[in-house]
Amino acid sequence: MRTAIFPGSFDPFTVGHYDVLESALQLFDKIIVAVGYNSSKKGFLTPETRVEIIQQAVAHLPNVEVCTYSGLTIDLCHTLGVHHIIRGLRTTTDFEMESVIAQANKKMAPDISTVFIPACQEYSFISSTVVRDILIHNGDAAQFLPKGVDIDKIIDRSGISK
Repeated sequence: MRTAIFPGSFDPFTVGHYDVLESALQLFDKIIVAVGYNSSKKGFLTPETRVEIIQQAVAHLPNVEVCTYSGLTIDLCHTLGVHHIIRGLRTTTDFEMESVIAQANKKMAPDISTVFIPACQEYSFISSTVVRDILIHNGDAAQFLPKGVDIDKIIDRSGISK
């Protein structure tokens, strides 16, 4: 079974992330969406809430799992016995940054490969930062979140006042 890890902060998980995930499922039998977190940073949503939101979005996809992790993604890969990392790209700037990370990962862990998947053009402007800003300012972010995601739960758990 070909398995890949799709790591990110996913704060929150957007339709762009979901689009990349759907594309990755055409290449791999199983995808593990790995919510990374840094305990020294305060995120918009807790890692547990992020996992719950992603689980809502992928509930109909039996070959997708969701987990949290801290530390290096390559360490998670080794722990889980996974040899592929999925990275979504929206812009050339994303490619430049992700390429540097992929090269460093390859140097540290030659057995792990990074697969770049471009987001669909209609989602290329959507980022978690944009969605957070919309939510913080009480805008309607529903169109930027995958179907099945309870937007009220995001708002409630983020501490945003309605």
